[in-house]
Amino acid sequence: MHKQIQQIGVGIFLLTLCLGFVRFAQAGEPLDLVRTAVNKAIQILKDPKLQSQDKKKERVDRLRDALNSIFDYQEMAKRALGIHWRQRTPAEREEFIALFRDFLEKIYSDKLDLYNGEKVLFGRDTVDQDFAQVESTIVKPKGEEIAVIYKLRLAKGQWKVYDAVVENISILNNYRSQFDRVISTSSYEELVRRLREKAG
Repeated sequence: MHKQIQQIGVGIFLLTLCLGFVRFAQAGEPLDLVRTAVNKAIQILKDPKLQSQDKKKERVDRLRDALNSIFDYQEMAKRALGIHWRQRTPAEREEFIALFRDFLEKIYSDKLDLYNGEKVLFGRDTVDQDFAQVESTIVKPKGEEIAVIYKLRLAKGQWKVYDAVVENISILNNYRSQFDRVISTSSYEELVRRLREKAG
C-alpha cells in the first residue's frame, strides 16, 4: 500500500479541481459549483506572492479553504471503506472521515508542483435525481489526453464531488480495494495507522 496509495490518478483528480479549467460547455448546476471553487483556486495558484517554497503552506491553506466546500468527504470516506464502514462505531467513523480528508489534502498539497500547463476541456454534465457526473478531458502540453469523469451527489441541498473516474478507473474503487486488502490481511487499526502516517 505504501507506493500504491499515492496513485497518480488521485493527483489528477485533485489537481484538475484546482488547475486550468479553461473551456466550458453549457453548464448545469454541478459544473457551475465546481467552476466557482476552481476560479478561486486558480487565482491562488497564479498569485506571484505565493510561488516561493516558503509560501507553500499558505498556498495549500488557501486552496483548502477554496476546495473543501465542494468535496463530500463523508461520502468519500464511507465509499472508500466499503463494507467495513458498517462495522465502525460512530466515533470511529468520525475519526476516519477526518483522517481520510487529511490524507487527501496531503496528497494534493504534495502534487501542486506537478502542474505544467495542462488544460481541461469540459463536455456535458448529466443529472439523474440526486446524482450527477461531469465529463472532462485533461490535455497535457504535448497533446496527450486523459478522460476524467467527476461524480457528484446532492447532499443537504448542495452538489458535492465524491469521486472521479480517470481513464475508466474510479479513484474510490481503487482505494476501497487497497483498504480492504490491508484490513483483511491485518486489521482496521493497521489501516488507520498507515493513513495517519501518510497524512503526516
